[in-house]
Amino acid sequence: MKLSPLLKGTITAIIMIAVSLATFYGLPPNSPLHYSVYGVYALGIVWTLMSYRNSPSFTGRFGESFGMGFRCFIVATLIMVVYTFVFNKMHPEFAEDAARLYKEQQLAIKNNSKTPDEIVADAARYKNGYAMAVVYGSIFGYLIIGAAVTAAVSGFLTRRNK
Repeated sequence: MKLSPLLKGTITAIIMIAVSLATFYGLPPNSPLHYSVYGVYALGIVWTLMSYRNSPSFTGRFGESFGMGFRCFIVATLIMVVYTFVFNKMHPEFAEDAARLYKEQQLAIKNNSKTPDEIVADAARYKNGYAMAVVYGSIFGYLIIGAAVTAAVSGFLTRRNK
């Protein structure tokens, strides 16, 4: 059964979500295993590119290989962005904790030019924008990692084909 890069991206994202939830609920917050989601992401891209490499349609051209990897990682990125937004909306305590830490940090600065009322207002804005900031960060991070892994593996497969 031949799976398309889009389906592989979807499967990769589902596994990433499962790993994310398992590490969130099963590990301490400072565990480095939380980053294993990115390993799953990279493996999904490699899976897509290796399958393409072994298919009869493989030409050995970098652009075509990158295109296949792109289709996988863009779908996985889109699904993970939606997951990140929903997950953060389901956990408003993340925004509250971040705003509290921001406020404490601002109040601890000795020569701060802001008044306490301004700091409280800034913390409230920080809390309201928290989910979108996390989503923007995840979009950027997943796109950079996806493009880097895809380019590296595509380049490797292209050089190996010569």
